[in-house]
Amino acid sequence: MKVSVVVPAYNEEQRIEGVLYPIYNNPIIDEIIVVDDGSTDKTSQVVRKYSVKLITLPQNNGKASAVKKGLSLCKGEIIVLLDADLIGLTANHIVELVMPISFAEAEMTIGVFKGGRVITDMAQKIAPNLSGQRAFNRSLINDILNMDTSGYSMEVALTKLIREKNISTKKIILSNISHVTKEEKLGLIKGTHWRFLMYKDIVKYWLS
Repeated sequence: MKVSVVVPAYNEEQRIEGVLYPIYNNPIIDEIIVVDDGSTDKTSQVVRKYSVKLITLPQNNGKASAVKKGLSLCKGEIIVLLDADLIGLTANHIVELVMPISFAEAEMTIGVFKGGRVITDMAQKIAPNLSGQRAFNRSLINDILNMDTSGYSMEVALTKLIREKNISTKKIILSNISHVTKEEKLGLIKGTHWRFLMYKDIVKYWLS
């Protein structure tokens, strides 16, 4: 089964190469699509060092929009979504996400961090369904493209979709992997504000 990887990226010039390298050198991957979501740094220049499909959006529209753009161009029978700010990603992590889909053990896998950084491990222990690292069957693409992401983060919208469509999922422990927090990227005030909005989405979802 052909495997496509979609990586949404916004101002990740310092980190995206650490994600692209293990994808690019992975023999199970047939297609790599990076969607630069209106970055103002050199994200696209870094991506162009690799022979991948690069989509550059003229302005920042948010992760959900970038993911949907990438999915609309995918040709693979299995789709992998990966964040562009991962630390410690290996080729084996991708294999672990993909294998349950190729063996029809689940329609979607959700990667959960363990053994990386305490702050990101704890966040995923509290809300594992909000992980951005996933793999899923191509049959779900239309549902994802058509799902309502207004007022929700991409991960919360996917969680809603799983519940509404009764999609079978399997959590995959991704060892020794982490990512950069919003507080580290944006500063304490902006990062904390973003986290507040994310948890607000979670509460809104559970009350819906």
